[in-house]
Order: sequence, then C-alpha cells, then structure tokens
Amino acid sequence: MELPLEEQGEALQRQRSGEARPTACETERSGNDSLMERIVERSNLARALKRVRQNKGSGGIDGMTVDELVPYLRDQWTSIREQLLAGRYQPSAVRQHQISKAGGGMRTLGIPTVLDRFIQQAVLQVLQPRFDATFSESSYGFRPGRRAHDAVCQAQRYVQSGRRWVVDVDLAKFFDRVNHDVLMGKLSHRITDRRVLALIRRYLEAGIMANGVVQERSEGTPQGGPLSPLLVNVLLDEVDKELERRGHRFARYADDCNVYMRSKRAGERVMQALVGLYAKLRLQVNTDKSAVALVFTRQFLGFSFWVAPGRVIKRRVAPKALKAMKERVRELTSRNGGRSLAQVVAALRSYLVGWLAYFRLADTPGIFAVLDNWLHRRLRMLMLRQWKRGPTMYRELHRRGVDGAALWIAARYGRSWWHVAAHKALHIALPGMYFDSLGVPRLAPH
Repeated sequence: MELPLEEQGEALQRQRSGEARPTACETERSGNDSLMERIVERSNLARALKRVRQNKGSGGIDGMTVDELVPYLRDQWTSIREQLLAGRYQPSAVRQHQISKAGGGMRTLGIPTVLDRFIQQAVLQVLQPRFDATFSESSYGFRPGRRAHDAVCQAQRYVQSGRRWVVDVDLAKFFDRVNHDVLMGKLSHRITDRRVLALIRRYLEAGIMANGVVQERSEGTPQGGPLSPLLVNVLLDEVDKELERRGHRFARYADDCNVYMRSKRAGERVMQALVGLYAKLRLQVNTDKSAVALVFTRQFLGFSFWVAPGRVIKRRVAPKALKAMKERVRELTSRNGGRSLAQVVAALRSYLVGWLAYFRLADTPGIFAVLDNWLHRRLRMLMLRQWKRGPTMYRELHRRGVDGAALWIAARYGRSWWHVAAHKALHIALPGMYFDSLGVPRLAPH
C-alpha cells in the first residue's frame, strides 16, 4: 500500500532529476549522528507498518485502531516526519491496562497509541541490530532468534552439569522503578543522535492515563510498547557482563535472572554481589522473593526441574504455573455472565492453545492427561449447572444413552456439582470425545 513515508518535496525533486534515493550509508552525516534519518527511511517505515498491522492490538488513549493508521498516515505523515527530524515530536500518553500475574496480583501495562507503536517499532528496527550484537549469550528475552524455551533449556544444562544451587533474584517492581537517568546514560554511550535520545526520553516520560486522568511519570518503563524490551536489555546488560567476567553460569529473560552454582556458600556470595550491582542501577532486590536455594525448589519462567532415573534432569510445569492455569480455567468456566457453552469453549480454546504451545516443553506428559480429566470434569459440572435438576437433566442424560442416572444424581442433590460431575454416568453421557467434538483441545498427546 503506497504511503507518503518520505518528505514529498524530496521525493519529487529526486524524481525530476533522476537521482536515486540515498542508501542508509550515504544518508549518515557523521556515523551514529544520523540515526533519525535511518529511522524515517522508507523501507524501515514500511517494515514497521507491516509489523504493527500484524500484531494488531488494542488502541491507545486516542482510540485509533490499527486499520485507521494507514489513512491517518496518508494525511499526517509529512508533518510527523518533519517533527521527528527536527527533534520536536511529542508522544501521547499511554493507556493503563491491568492484567493478572501468574503468581497473583496485577501487572500494569502501558498501551501506546497506534501511531506511537508505529514510530517505536521504526526506532527499534534501527537500534536493535546495534545493541543486540553486543548483548550476552546468556540473555534470552526479546531478542531475535531467542525465546524463553532457550533460557529454560540452558538452565537445564547447567543443572545437569552439577550446578544444583540457584541464585534466584527477584527485582522489586522492576518495570515501575527503572531510573530514567541511568538508562539514558547507558543509551548515550552508543547513540550520539540527540534527536533519538530525546525521543526515547519523551517516551519514557510520557504520562499514563488511568480513569481519564493522565499521571506524570518520573521513573519506570511501561510494558506494552515495542521499545520497552530493548531498553530493559540495555539497562541490565552491565550486570550480565559482570557475571560473565566472573565466570558464572546464568540465564536471564528480561528481569528474570537465575545464576547456577555448585554450592550454597558460593551462591550466597553471588547474591551479595548482585544486590550491589543492581543498586548501582538504582534497582532493589526483593529479599522476600529472592533466595539461594536448591534448584529443585524454585521455578524459572514457569518450569521447574526434577531428577529422572539415571540422574537425568527433566523439565516439568512448575506448581505455581499449574495453579495459575487452573485458576484461569475456573474463571473461563464459571457460570457468571450468562455465556453459552459455545462461547465458553471458544474462550477455553484460545487460552489452552497458547498455554500448551508454551508448556509442551515439559517432560511430564502424565500431568497433561491429569489436566485433561480435570478440565472435562469442569465442563461436565458447567453443563450440569445449565441443565439443573428435574426434567431437563433427565431428558439430556437419557438422550445421551444413560438410564437411571438422573435418579442417582437427584439422590445426591445435597452434594456439590463438582462431586456429581465425577460420577460414571456423566462420563457415559459426556465422554472426552464429546468435548473433542466441541473443539476443546486435548493437552495430552493422543
């Protein structure tokens, strides 16, 4: 789709003179000083627009949707480009959005406007190659070609090699407490284009709108924008480099960092050192959640480890992650909201497909079979609640080939639906294959 992603006067002048559009190298005035020209270069903007449209997502404080971005750029891009090149562009505030954390509590996201997501993505595409090549090999979060599974597997190899003690560090309210001056200082070592530095600071300081009121922000980098993950890696790279210099084995994914040691005493020394390293970054270690402990008692990115026969280290879904999964399924299968069975199944499918795609890495297929049985029991209970007692339940069970079951269920009316849903009559009436036919995904291989 054709968009005015360069200044129209420049394009027209080149077209008339037959001049080819300058390459990225030709555009640079003095090395790194012309990063903004590379950011607003047409091919870079086209890639950024494609990524934003692929990711979709909800709108920011202005309500603009991804589909509305292209028409808006047709009308406004020339002016926006001039503001960026002049170092005068002012981002909008982000929209506060809260989601549940796996371990309980709420995580606050800051959703930028679609336009700011587009500009942030364009900035990211120019900056990431410059920084990523120098990041630690033990850093896995939000880097091209790396994912959380890689970090978990690396941790598994460390444990298999005999490093059974883990220094598990939790940073207190990390995303809310990122110090802007410290972060900008690190960026300025690698970026000399003052316009880019000023733009990033404005994104950091952009307010956050909650309940219609914009609150100013003097620290933190809100999760939700394309730039935030790169900024996290830039800030924490200093700690990574120091751990490498000391020869430690570790895996970090965003602010989750585990260091693997051969003894508790060595781990305690590393913990003490990390507290000091993070303090230099104006970050605080949460002593209540951090620990030096046997690796089998802790979790990393939703997984924990266990020892299989032959002293082989295996992965499993961590108990905390299992608990969070069950809580979410309970929410989706609750009787509140007056949803139909089809609506419940659609929501379940969306959640379970994503959950399984991540936790399929676990080496314990038996737990998936247990979860399948538990899930089917939840759905049977939901259907019993919808049928309730009396003629409807009798009719539905009889229609599904069950004789006399209604009498048994009616006799147990004083017990909870959860107990009733476990009866063999319900397994006959509503077998696993029935839920398969509805589109409920199986977690266990079959």
